[in-house]
Amino acid sequence: MSNAHQLLTVGEAAHRSGATVAALHHYEDLGLLTPQRTAGNQRRYPRHLLRRIALIRMASGVGIPLADIRDAMHSLPEDRAPNRLEWEHLTGLWRDAIEERIQTLQQMRSQFIECIGCGCLSMNRCTIVNPNDELAPPGTALELGEGKRRQRKS
Repeated sequence: MSNAHQLLTVGEAAHRSGATVAALHHYEDLGLLTPQRTAGNQRRYPRHLLRRIALIRMASGVGIPLADIRDAMHSLPEDRAPNRLEWEHLTGLWRDAIEERIQTLQQMRSQFIECIGCGCLSMNRCTIVNPNDELAPPGTALELGEGKRRQRKS
């Protein structure tokens, strides 16, 4: 197979990677990918860039900022796919951030389930909407509205 047949068009790279063409262009603009160019200035993606695209999509999917991904990917060789040790090094850089995100999401899930079950619908007592249990400042619409309801009940 000749080198020209190993190169993918931007559309082929997008299809094979699951990314959009716009995403690939964006990754290039940010310095995450460096496709080759034809004499007519068309992008051509070596097949090994599919691994980089997969890494970018996976890392950004778990909340790693693209700038952090770019900085970490500078340690990878540009002429081949990352090997197992390089892959483990990169994912190790983000392990703590991923664990923290998992803990945050689990806490949010617990609060969400608790909120659905409590039925209070109180904006001033809700641990999700008002986590510090702070009442609205005097004279606000919330306090005035509750005061009017209390007066009518009396």
